[in-house]
Amino acid sequence: MTILDKIVERKRVEVSEAQAKVSIEELSEYTLFSRTCYSLKESVLDPQRTGIISEYKRASPSKGVINNINTVSEVVKGYQNAGASAISVLTDADFFQGSLKDLEEARSVLTIPLLRKEFIIDKYQIAEAKAYGADIILLIAACLTNEEVSELSNYAKTLGLNVLLEVHNEEELKGNLFDTVDAIGVNNRNLKDFSVSLAHSYDLVNKIPDTYIKVSESGISDPQTIRELKSIGYNSFLIGENFMKTTDPGKALLEFVKEI
Repeated sequence: MTILDKIVERKRVEVSEAQAKVSIEELSEYTLFSRTCYSLKESVLDPQRTGIISEYKRASPSKGVINNINTVSEVVKGYQNAGASAISVLTDADFFQGSLKDLEEARSVLTIPLLRKEFIIDKYQIAEAKAYGADIILLIAACLTNEEVSELSNYAKTLGLNVLLEVHNEEELKGNLFDTVDAIGVNNRNLKDFSVSLAHSYDLVNKIPDTYIKVSESGISDPQTIRELKSIGYNSFLIGENFMKTTDPGKALLEFVKEI
């Protein structure tokens, strides 16, 4: 089994356990469920912002603990002040040491779009995302069928959420170009073996229709890379580890932005 297989297997158990405790109907009564979501497209294209989706990530399966010192609120506020267009927060507990509480804490201090970074396999997780303050959900093509991407993105839209679809190759892109998807992210990290190559972003950029926000994800550590990716058509860039491995992620983003 790949790491992705193991994560998805664990998600099925998690969703079942969560539903047994709190129903979708109960989630819909949470205070944050009724809030209007911020637009990812508007924030990414805002000339006052950078296009960067900066991430709060304590740990990962490939790197272990990255940063368990800085709090969620201090990091995401720092990111927002440095010009981030959106914030990504990992909510997976077993592999990334995240939680829905982290998402809620981030929402309480942010006025820009918030992404629930999660391995979504069920509508229930989308309802959870809305209930805990997310504006954006992530759908990963590598662990979903085309029909599931369609069904889950449709459901997200009924809740007013933005949808970021993550692909890794042309095969995952084809068949998933739905109107209910707002942004397409090319993950430069292979989720099956966690190897990283920016070639994925370069290969796929012209195969993604311009109607979508184009996001390059992972493996970005140099401002020059952002300049190059912008020049070929990317609007947005998801960066986490590069900032999280420092003692002050918000300051690290600020310094990074100055060099773009």
